[in-house]
Amino acid sequence: MSQGESAVTEPQVSAAHEAQAGQEPGEPAVTGAAEAEADLSAGEFDDDDGEPEPEGSAAPGLTDVADLELEGEIAADYIEGLLDVADLDGDIDMDVEGDRAVVSVVGATLDELVGPKGEVLEALQELTRLAVHRHTGMRTKIMIDVGGYRMRRRTELAETGRDAVDEVKRTGVPKKLWAMNPFERKIVHDAVAAAGLRSESEGEEPDRRVVVLPGN
Repeated sequence: MSQGESAVTEPQVSAAHEAQAGQEPGEPAVTGAAEAEADLSAGEFDDDDGEPEPEGSAAPGLTDVADLELEGEIAADYIEGLLDVADLDGDIDMDVEGDRAVVSVVGATLDELVGPKGEVLEALQELTRLAVHRHTGMRTKIMIDVGGYRMRRRTELAETGRDAVDEVKRTGVPKKLWAMNPFERKIVHDAVAAAGLRSESEGEEPDRRVVVLPGN
């Protein structure tokens, strides 16, 4: 980003969300829909971070392709509205990957929508998930990407997982990585498993992290 260019921050994303909903920025939410959103903790929409689910458990949500495509359309409309409010440019692509819809913003002014360490992107994804939930009434795992940021992070984190495996195999000592969000932990868990070792997550959000374990 060039010097002097303004960056979109999490509060600005939230303000755009409020403006799109017809609410003054910073004004307390008073509608029933807004109250329902406030009742949803951020953790409710966390991605699976790769750890085994308890036997018999299943995350409620939409898994039919048509339903996932509907999620994508709702999310695309919502993000388009936010872009208009924030006066930002970008084209929107929709896809379905496995059991989740993926909506990507491509085009200009993309750094503003990612922010430092992807913080603005995470805020945008959380707001979009809330918007989809309000329309469908179902939990959503929809993923929002901007300018291929998540794909680049996926490559970097997979390499981090493989490097950790090499170190643990060499030393026989567990390797604790830095704090990551659920999306990032899932990528590392998958890379570690593919390299033949086990990993687990420990700690509480936002300091939850992956620990790579030695083999038996």
